[in-house]
Amino acid sequence: MKRAIALLAAAIAFSAGAQLSSPVPLGTGPGVHSPNSPFAPLAERGDVVSWTVLSAVKTRAENNRLLPAFDKAQLALNQKTQRVQGFMMPLEPGEKQSHFLLSSVPLTCAFCTPGGPESMVEVKTRTPVRYTMDAVTVEGKFAVLNDDPYGLYYRITEAVGVK
Repeated sequence: MKRAIALLAAAIAFSAGAQLSSPVPLGTGPGVHSPNSPFAPLAERGDVVSWTVLSAVKTRAENNRLLPAFDKAQLALNQKTQRVQGFMMPLEPGEKQSHFLLSSVPLTCAFCTPGGPESMVEVKTRTPVRYTMDAVTVEGKFAVLNDDPYGLYYRITEAVGVK
């Protein structure tokens, strides 16, 4: 498990570095759904945290590392029960998952660029959730991570699946 997270963190860090060196206009960067995608983008819903809010985080360089610089909208989510909808990225093999990443875009979408840490939420569930390629919604205690050792920006713990 730690190896899977470490490998993913390295990919995220590389992606974040690439984002800093070549800024892109808002709404066109990593984690944004292409209009050519065969998958419909997730519809904005009032009952879940918006990926637009999560992905709006900026980064700052500190001691040769890229760290998040959260704004008021992201900080307001911290340590509160929140719902997030996204696509499962399993960290271990198996039909049911209790620790996975939730992404703003499906992994199976060749037209969607996987984003950096701003487009993923680490999820730890109370009970395992059946893996699906469809979008899922989870609810749990949301944390904004200022200096995660794996480079992640967001985490939900004690999560449960929501229908």
